[in-house]
Amino acid sequence: MSYTNLLLSSEKGIATITINRPKKLNALNQETIKELHDAFKTAENNSETKVIIITGSGEKAFVAGADISEFADFSVEEGTHLAANGQKILFDFVENLSKPVIAAVNGFALGGGLELAMACHFRVASDNAKMGLPEVSLGVIPGYGGTQRLTQLVGKGRAMELIMTAGMIDANKALNYGLVNHVVPQNELLDLCDTLASKIMRNSPTAISAAIRAVNSNFKEGVNGYQTEITEFGNCFGTDDFDEGTTAFLEKRKADFSGR
Repeated sequence: MSYTNLLLSSEKGIATITINRPKKLNALNQETIKELHDAFKTAENNSETKVIIITGSGEKAFVAGADISEFADFSVEEGTHLAANGQKILFDFVENLSKPVIAAVNGFALGGGLELAMACHFRVASDNAKMGLPEVSLGVIPGYGGTQRLTQLVGKGRAMELIMTAGMIDANKALNYGLVNHVVPQNELLDLCDTLASKIMRNSPTAISAAIRAVNSNFKEGVNGYQTEITEFGNCFGTDDFDEGTTAFLEKRKADFSGR
């Protein structure tokens, strides 16, 4: 499948999706959101793909925000639909993928860009990255999950301050806040993401998928995360990966997981 605003590559089980709108600093428009949904869905359904990395083209921006020109004249109903549809087809979709998604934040991650990075399972940033949710400076609030995921990641007080001031933080402060896991020079960013992906791929795909579901359940209203963990733990005992992992351990050899 060809894309207008994305570049895709795949090597050794790692699918890399690059948002490619450099003249717009990779801003998210509706076409790009739809293309991202399709690209993530394709990677999810590809049995050869074990880990997905998402990044932006160029050296300035991961995603510098949403394309404001698309919704500047929207009504209340249109704005509500914009947020609901975007969360459904991209942000919630990414968060709940069964395969790990790493955000390689290579520059500005603002507004919808930071919301996309936060929807990923974890984040690695280049040392020139800047992050923030500036929506209140436009008379609106984050609408793609930003008020929820930022609070989950950095705590209520820090999230309130970042959202209310519409300010940006640099990569090192993001690391201190727990918003990103690692900070490296830009030329080492994708190499580190590949290294982390390779470490992930040594382990059981079925167990990793179960862990994603269990962790995510802690943040879902009305869901008992401990019970989800118990259920997912039990389900692991019925997988080929569990048989292989325990047998390999007892035989003192490296496990060869099938993902079944």
